[in-house]
Amino acid sequence: MKKLIAAVLTTLAFTAAAPSFAQAPQAAPLDPASVAAARELFESMNYRATMVDMMKQMSSSAMGSIRPAMEGAINGDSKLDAAAKKQALEKLARKMPEIEKLMNEFMSDPALVDETLEASIPLYARTYTVDEIHQIAAFYRTPVGVKMLATMPRLSAELMQNTQGMMTKRLGALMQRMMKILED
Repeated sequence: MKKLIAAVLTTLAFTAAAPSFAQAPQAAPLDPASVAAARELFESMNYRATMVDMMKQMSSSAMGSIRPAMEGAINGDSKLDAAAKKQALEKLARKMPEIEKLMNEFMSDPALVDETLEASIPLYARTYTVDEIHQIAAFYRTPVGVKMLATMPRLSAELMQNTQGMMTKRLGALMQRMMKILED
């Protein structure tokens, strides 16, 4: 069971938290005008609704890779005999609806969207000038910008699913190697 939890946490860590490795060190105080412009940009982009859609898509994509990762952890567990593996796989199948419900609740938490939005504002305020933020907002008012915003959740979900598929294929072997290190 510990390996199942490790599989889930590893999958989530590699797929959801990977961007955190690229965080920049704390910078100088933000220009209030840039912060205000970034807030206006996100409002004009309907960012909150886009994030809600993206979180739903990410939840669905994550569920597509969590089960295979957990199955891989069970099947790769050298301490389990065939009967124990079968029993663990059956339990996993029974518990997947509960796990999926938990994942959906986690990803649909309005506070998560709020925190993501609040974390995004300083990034834009630090990266772009007020004028550049206004230009970005102008782009999102064009037909191509509107289309981009409308298709972003689907594109992000497909990218996430592709990435998770690649990661899932590799995670089983990686986890076995990690467990071997821990067994020595």
